[in-house]
Amino acid sequence: MNPIKAVFFDIDGTLVSFNTHCVSPALRQALAALRNRGIKLFVATGRMLPMIGVLDGIPFDGYITYNGAYCVDAGRRNVIYACPVPQEDLDALVRYLEKDPFPVAFMPKDAITVNYVDGTVEAIARQIDVPLPRVEDPHVTIRGDVFQFCPYVEDDEKIRYLEQHVFTHCAATRWTPLFADVNVRGVSKQTGIDRILDCYGLDLGETMAFGDGGNDIPMLRHVALGVAMGNASDEVKAIADHTTAPVDDEGIIQAFRHFGLL
Repeated sequence: MNPIKAVFFDIDGTLVSFNTHCVSPALRQALAALRNRGIKLFVATGRMLPMIGVLDGIPFDGYITYNGAYCVDAGRRNVIYACPVPQEDLDALVRYLEKDPFPVAFMPKDAITVNYVDGTVEAIARQIDVPLPRVEDPHVTIRGDVFQFCPYVEDDEKIRYLEQHVFTHCAATRWTPLFADVNVRGVSKQTGIDRILDCYGLDLGETMAFGDGGNDIPMLRHVALGVAMGNASDEVKAIADHTTAPVDDEGIIQAFRHFGLL
């Protein structure tokens, strides 16, 4: 295997525990040690930039947000790649919600709104320790660019119907059974990785990634060394090159040691 020069990390269930809602002090030290060795560190998340405060104090080299739809450099100011949802799909979704309402979170560049809040919306906010989205009429929200939206729909058949008949230019992935992340079809964390590598002049053969959810599968398949957390789903573990311990057992650190990075 080529030396690892770039590592990509999911946040929830990977860098950040669902129990403690933070990055452990030991992992912070390990990440600093890798960076001191010249290894570049990147975030690859479904979250938006204003929702990554949990990583404050860790000097990452770049950020893949909204599952690859919005990527920025280390300063979070220079946009490397942006791919908003087509207006046609947003209009079709809002029309559909008028006859069959369910909660949907809409995600422009720096905000998150929801058409209404129910118990599932509250449960997800508690799970990842973030404030409830602001309620806003989606007709207003979709007047500007939206990079991702999240239907709070547990029924996979219904998600497939929506993909085929409503937001037809988009595709859904899941990291939880409670809702789906929806992005432009073909856009994923893999897309973000390729854009980051091009920007920084890095080689795919020297990359490593960590993840635990369905939206991490394209990323883990794509990099040279894909590592599933011990708390990942069986589907994620099946496609990974290596499975480490769960996030609460310092799985990332254990994998660093296993592959000689620490």
